[in-house]
Amino acid sequence: MPNEEKILQLIAKAEQEHTLKKEELTCLLASSQAEEPLAAAADHVRQKFVGDGVHLRGLIEFSNICRQDCMYCGLRRDNQRLERYRLGADEIVGLAEKAKGDGYHTVVLQSGEDMYFTAERLAGIIRRIKALDLAVTLSVGERSFDEYRLWREAGADRYLLRIETTDREVYEKFDPGMSYDNRVRCLRDLRTLGYEVGTGTLVGLPGQTPVSIAEDILFYQKLDADMVGIGPLIPNPDTPLGSAPKGDFHLTRRMVSLLRLLLPEANIPATTAMETMVPHGRELILASGANVVMPNVTEGDSRRKYALYPGKICVADTPAQCRRCMGGRIKAMGRFIAEDKGFRKHRRDLSI
Repeated sequence: MPNEEKILQLIAKAEQEHTLKKEELTCLLASSQAEEPLAAAADHVRQKFVGDGVHLRGLIEFSNICRQDCMYCGLRRDNQRLERYRLGADEIVGLAEKAKGDGYHTVVLQSGEDMYFTAERLAGIIRRIKALDLAVTLSVGERSFDEYRLWREAGADRYLLRIETTDREVYEKFDPGMSYDNRVRCLRDLRTLGYEVGTGTLVGLPGQTPVSIAEDILFYQKLDADMVGIGPLIPNPDTPLGSAPKGDFHLTRRMVSLLRLLLPEANIPATTAMETMVPHGRELILASGANVVMPNVTEGDSRRKYALYPGKICVADTPAQCRRCMGGRIKAMGRFIAEDKGFRKHRRDLSI
């Protein structure tokens, strides 16, 4: 166990130089006594590089149909207990219009890998939403370079594709039929095409270690990820990992703080899963380096049916209720809701 002086030296190095070696990251990830000083340093770096604004991004979960069979995900292809749904183009655009009316500047179009939404079909939806003067983030999984290019040309600004783990063995064990190399290929294609690239880790997969999580952080730094979303595993009883232990909230929090220190100008969300696990978890993560929240703007029964994991918060709330609630909570922290589209500000563009 490293002593307190060593921990504080490593945190100071990360705060000043925005770099750590794998063994140094591993040391801090594994240390419970590092958690609070890490969070304080990350909050300071967050304020310096991205300010006190919190970017709200309206999440539209437009289909829970998926061709993949990931062993931790409630949307997995072989889950026969899930009630499937798919929204139409007019419904999706209508939700985006309502989100704009509620003050959102970005919408996130998220689904399982539903191949009904061909590249052309989804491109048409993107064009309609861009005409509303909204930034568009896509989170629809693995596609070809040409499909990603068509969506970029249609106006998509960002793409979120979580790798979940950079441990190839763990990845391919829990994502059957999928290729780690293809996942990395997708991320590289998105970078080549000029998207703001988002990715992230699922903390708590069996076989994952502090060393592999440290490697995740270094991978995101090498990728120069524009957004990194981190969440703990919340086992879904309708999946093969239904009896696995929950991911460690505190380890997840330490990872968020380290990401802010090593990727100081990136956008880092306080994920819904964190609050599902711990009351007011989103405030705690916002105070530990995060600067984004993605309230759900999907309406009606679809909110319940997009069941990645059990116990998901706010499924009975309306989008307007979520917007008011988060606005009040952010204000109570002494922060404010940002009024721009929230594109990453690179260090070369900052007067720091």
